[in-house]
Amino acid sequence: MSLTLQTFLSAGRDFEASRYRILDGLRHVRQEFTHNRIYPTLSELMELYATLRAITDNSSNLRDQLPGRITGLDLQSQRVIYQNEAFSNDDLMAVEELIRWAMPLMQRAIEEGQTIFNFVDDHLTLDHVGLLPSYVEEGYLLVPELQRGVLHVIQYEVSIFTSNNQRYRNLRTTSIKTVSLSELGMTAASLKMLLIAENRSLPNPATYIFQTDLDFPFAETMLPVAKRKLLRRLFS
Repeated sequence: MSLTLQTFLSAGRDFEASRYRILDGLRHVRQEFTHNRIYPTLSELMELYATLRAITDNSSNLRDQLPGRITGLDLQSQRVIYQNEAFSNDDLMAVEELIRWAMPLMQRAIEEGQTIFNFVDDHLTLDHVGLLPSYVEEGYLLVPELQRGVLHVIQYEVSIFTSNNQRYRNLRTTSIKTVSLSELGMTAASLKMLLIAENRSLPNPATYIFQTDLDFPFAETMLPVAKRKLLRRLFS
């Protein structure tokens, strides 16, 4: 995404140019949403918005909130050394003014992207194939792509990572194959049996199939929404 934190930090050098860059970045975001492409644009925009919110929520100490420049590495403590950028008071005021001006515009764009996400989520049904094993953190996804008329066979594995003392779950996926929907002469159950025969390391895999009538972009929209939906199912 062309819209980054640096766009806001350059406000002190040229306030009006920064505003135009933000408007141009949001125009690009809306172009993506107009074509029903929400990944990675929506998540990047939400992350940038959260960063700006964190900065403005503590605007009384704005200088300390702004990211510093990496100047070195302390090998003994394994710590990155930062040096705060040299912002004048006028620069800081310009940065804060630009952030506060842009945040409502970003919020409206985020709401547009979330509307698309919710629409796809509502029109994407999820069911399991056959009996589910007790271990469901590894298995297969069967996700249709109506634009190409294929069914994607995807192997998944849940991974857990820790950030800021919080544990997060992530769904790692690997594309196995695609099967033509028009030539699919097998049921989901028989496809699952074929996958078992091809991969003996998963003798009884959790297998989930998605169905939809939407022909939205696969990589940018359908697959990311399907992954979120599966994570909710696995850990609800």
